[in-house]
Amino acid sequence: MATGTLRFVAIRHKVRLVLFLFIYADSLRCQQFVIPFRAPADCGAQELFDISSLSCARCGSNQLGSSTGLTCVCKTGYRSVTTDKASLTCQLCPPDQPAVTKDGFGCIRCPGSLSDEGKCLCPPARVLVERDVSGKLLDEARCETCDGNISALSVPSSSGDRCERCQATFIDTSCMCNPPNILAGGLCFPPGSLPTNVNPSVTYAQLKFSVQSAWFVKNLYSSSAACLVFSNLTACQALGNMCVMNMHSFSGVSNDACGLFNSIFRSMAAVSSTQDISYWRANLPWLYYGDEPGLASRVLQTDPIPGGFSFRGKNKNNDIKLLAAVYNVRGEFLRWERLGGNTLQLCPETAIKQAAAYSFGTAYKESCELSVAELMDSHPEPLFYDVFLDLGGGENRKLLPLPTLVYNQQYNGRFVNQESMKNWYLSRRIFLVDMLSGREKSVSSQPKVIRVASSVKIRFQMVPRTQKGQVYPPLMIVTYTDVPITDINTQTVSTTFAVEYDMDQSEARIKTDTALGVMGGVAVLYSLLKTVSWKRRIASPLIDAGTMLKFLLFYAGDLANVFFAVTVGTGLYWLIFYKTLKAQQFVSVLLPRPAQEEQFVTYIGCAFTLKAFQFLHKLVMQVSVDVFLIDWERPRSKSIRTVPGSSGEPKRDAAPVSIWRTYFVANEWNEIQTIRKISPTFQIMAVLFFLEVLGFSNLALRDPWSTLTRSSQAYTPPYSLILRYGLAATLWLCIGLLQVIFFTVFYEHFVEDKIRQFVDLCSISNVSVLLLPQRCFGYYIHGRSVHGHADTNMEELNNNLKREAESLCGQRGLLPNTDLQTFQVSLTNRLRSQYDRIREPLIRRNGPQRLIDASTANPFEQNIRAYHTMNHFLGSIIDHAHPDMDYIVKDKLVFERVIGMEFLEPSDKSIFYNDEAHSFSDVLFYGNEATLLIFDTLFFCVVDLGSQSFVLAAVLTYAQQMIFRLIRNFLGRKNLVNKTLVDERFLI
Repeated sequence: MATGTLRFVAIRHKVRLVLFLFIYADSLRCQQFVIPFRAPADCGAQELFDISSLSCARCGSNQLGSSTGLTCVCKTGYRSVTTDKASLTCQLCPPDQPAVTKDGFGCIRCPGSLSDEGKCLCPPARVLVERDVSGKLLDEARCETCDGNISALSVPSSSGDRCERCQATFIDTSCMCNPPNILAGGLCFPPGSLPTNVNPSVTYAQLKFSVQSAWFVKNLYSSSAACLVFSNLTACQALGNMCVMNMHSFSGVSNDACGLFNSIFRSMAAVSSTQDISYWRANLPWLYYGDEPGLASRVLQTDPIPGGFSFRGKNKNNDIKLLAAVYNVRGEFLRWERLGGNTLQLCPETAIKQAAAYSFGTAYKESCELSVAELMDSHPEPLFYDVFLDLGGGENRKLLPLPTLVYNQQYNGRFVNQESMKNWYLSRRIFLVDMLSGREKSVSSQPKVIRVASSVKIRFQMVPRTQKGQVYPPLMIVTYTDVPITDINTQTVSTTFAVEYDMDQSEARIKTDTALGVMGGVAVLYSLLKTVSWKRRIASPLIDAGTMLKFLLFYAGDLANVFFAVTVGTGLYWLIFYKTLKAQQFVSVLLPRPAQEEQFVTYIGCAFTLKAFQFLHKLVMQVSVDVFLIDWERPRSKSIRTVPGSSGEPKRDAAPVSIWRTYFVANEWNEIQTIRKISPTFQIMAVLFFLEVLGFSNLALRDPWSTLTRSSQAYTPPYSLILRYGLAATLWLCIGLLQVIFFTVFYEHFVEDKIRQFVDLCSISNVSVLLLPQRCFGYYIHGRSVHGHADTNMEELNNNLKREAESLCGQRGLLPNTDLQTFQVSLTNRLRSQYDRIREPLIRRNGPQRLIDASTANPFEQNIRAYHTMNHFLGSIIDHAHPDMDYIVKDKLVFERVIGMEFLEPSDKSIFYNDEAHSFSDVLFYGNEATLLIFDTLFFCVVDLGSQSFVLAAVLTYAQQMIFRLIRNFLGRKNLVNKTLVDERFLI
């Protein structure tokens, strides 16, 4: 019992302990820790910034915070005494030894005055001695004079605590640079070696002013003289750097940086060149290629670089290896540096993206806005680069110098590098950011102007007709921007780094222009043929303004097809051959640059504009076609009805024929006016699925990789307009053609064929259709029922269809024992004139009000009369009831079908041409699918090229399809009502 109680008590306390620990731990987890912000500048004069606690701590007695604020130092007149390794104690120096030694640990008596810091001072040309040779502190410091005579030739060091041998240029008989020698930059120059009136100005042509650079004032003369007199390598490099900071520019002033450099360059003509390069004189940096006319083209387009670029095989080489010799502003060589990553790229990007710039064939471009304040912190002094292309070679490694084109370079006031290539002045050395030359008062003051490389571009040019991936020496193009400093915290500067690839496109342009010329000439002949055919079909021999307009409309459509074929073929060519570079052993083609694509885009614009004219022309023709429905139904003899006569007395008349069959045929015709062989919705969705979901859009990027998926961390190059157009147009056409094939081969045979169904409907309804898109040419659908009547009940209708299926009755064709019901008709002028006379009252009624005869019957009666008259007239024509307007039926010649023109003119008799292809669909969207498909393709591509968005192009293309479909339906409905005399209220 007691044991159980104890166990219970223990368990209860255990539960409480666990609960307490849980609550306590939760309270610790929820606690927030907040500390005050302190910086070294926030600490007081007698405080230091504790880097451990990130707060200000008070210094000890007789101590002050150091200049950095991170340590404590003794006050003036106090020496440091260490009591242990971690603490500092300051002790006041005695009155007889008031000065503190330079190391701060001793007190000493001075031979002269004291500095503000409480240390001894010595006169110029003397050094301060505080300890003897054994390191023992002297009672009184001494100021020793350095021996500048020939026996010692020593001077005080820069720190003033020891004597050292004077600079070599001083050594003659003493360390003094006595007149007439010239002291400059710590060097002593003999008189007459170089004029002293050098021009230390830096010209900022964009801002139209110059700055007297403090750096140039301090170093230009000494560097020039040291380079000229003593052939000092570092001084020559420093002089070259100052010329580079002045944009390599020449002017009439020969005593500026570049003038002095070129004077020294010419004076060393007798000295041997470096590396067997005539433009690279011994001891001097290589800054220029020379000023001979046409030199740039010889350097850039004469000899290809050794080797070539390849994407596979044992000689695979698709990496651009650049190497640079790096110098600081003082002319000191710093290192050889492989150019990759952010060396030449000022924009902050990931290493993976920056590395893409050096993959051959990838068009790289990265732009950004940089803060001037950040640039000043990261680039206090400029670095200078001599860039080379690493050709490899193992132990016999070779380097190819990269010629440089500085856009800002001036030659006697002209920006020669912004002119044609024959005037270019190639150079070598570059820098990225110059915060130094724009300082006026001193080299430590804030610059008045800074200069930034706003554009660095490396351009490769393929050797024409190469099959080994050979390129000419790449050209580096640098453009600098001058930024006047106003507020460094708010100012920004834009910069761009790009790698471009160029190929001589003259041969491709010649082939394209030749194709356009030849095919355009054929288009002219074909358009003339169409115009002649049209003139024959309207029975008009005169050549008037209407004829010329018709020819231009025909030619617009044919020329649009020429432009479309050439542009699609060109885009597909580049898409295939450029995107398969990875499968080729050597690079053979490169994409045109964006500037070279402008002519191609112009061709696309021409194709779209001309195709739009053709589309609108066809649309107008379709909504103005003459159409009439011939009803063959006759009243049955046993049906008699009584109707009121004209005198008011009743009379007996045959029962009327039902109009519903005609209305039914008219409704079906109205519905098939805008059917197409493709589904616009499926077309849009399929194209977007391939481009955006499967990633086919990546094939239009300006790199040779044919991968459909790209990593989000990888660099995405810009799109090529040619590839984008070729991809979009090819994909749209392929999907459209597949739909057309599926529709014509499978859907129409196994599901439904609306065109043939309409012909069958005409036969069942006992209604024929006459269509006249031209005055004397059109189409006839023979719908006369073989059963004599179509106005019947369901049982008789089914029996008629059964008898027809079992071949127990005549055939549906116009001619006996034939099934052919569709024809192309070429009418005589006499027949057309009679047709127009019957319709004349209706035309007059629909015309201006002044032409309407007030005595005529009301419009409804006029419609009824005209309808019956036209129905009787056309029916009698089909039945050969008018010998003077008779017709013949014949087959069309194959050549007539090909060229779309009839050789025979219907002078005495009209001609009905057998038409098994149902050509009457030419007056519908169905028969113009090629025009619609090409127009949709061009519309989609033009919108995409303008917006660079496949989604927006798809949405707008679908919208225009729906809009034109509504327009075609609305106008076609109006035309059907006006021409067939069918009441619009019955068209649903």
